[in-house]
Amino acid sequence: MATQDSDDRAERTYQAAAETSSQDSALSVTDLAISYPTSDGPVVEVDRLDIPEGEITALVGPNGSGKSTTIRALADQLEPDSGEILLDGEDIANYGAKELARELGHLSQENDAPQSVSVEDLVLHGRYPYRGFFGAVDADDRRAVEHAIDIAGVDHLREENVGNLSGGQKQLAFIAMVLAQETDVLLLDEPTTYLDLHHQLRVMETVERLNTERDVTVAVVLHDIAQAARFADYLIALDDGEVYDWGPPTDVVTEELLRDVFDVEAAVRYTPEPEITPKHSL
Repeated sequence: MATQDSDDRAERTYQAAAETSSQDSALSVTDLAISYPTSDGPVVEVDRLDIPEGEITALVGPNGSGKSTTIRALADQLEPDSGEILLDGEDIANYGAKELARELGHLSQENDAPQSVSVEDLVLHGRYPYRGFFGAVDADDRRAVEHAIDIAGVDHLREENVGNLSGGQKQLAFIAMVLAQETDVLLLDEPTTYLDLHHQLRVMETVERLNTERDVTVAVVLHDIAQAARFADYLIALDDGEVYDWGPPTDVVTEELLRDVFDVEAAVRYTPEPEITPKHSL
């Protein structure tokens, strides 16, 4: 039997989703089910999910909760079994590959590039949705590359080969590449994983700057829930392939969430920044 707390959470989540209609959501999902050939049934089942336009939304949850699977489906990198994914009110399946790449940028967990390519050339690769058959570089391409390099803060690395970069520098270079697409929506799958604290903050500050200066809608998968609460306007908490809660961080990041979803006993307070003090595992 559901507890009163879970009933209240479900009602709040439903009302929040209803208030964020597809008209003011950059991406909206209804009745989504996703499975893999090796899975015994769907690994993600979502009745309703919204990525509010012009905001930063973080997907959080333990390993195996469906965060990356959901992001891949939103990026049209994984075909769902059923359901509807709308980008600006249009079914994402109706977009051509280059057309979608002009509207939506996606940075996956694993990114490869020739070790000998320079950072500037890597960023220029982000302009592929706009370039013709012969790939000529025009003034718009150069402007977009310079802007992306500036926002990502990698100007001092532009001549460096990707193979010579540290993990944090390489991640910023790949983010600059995605920024060069000049999309209105950006999906990032665990962009801070395996980075030291300095580069984690650099990546998230870049995301924040992009959102503030260019009003880009961002959906980002994060492992660090305190970091998610610090930088995101909204959180989607996933648990075992389903939405546990959705809303502003102050509504979602609670001691109940940490207990129910992460199996951690912790104290949570806002001062106004989120402060999470783990006590012990459950």
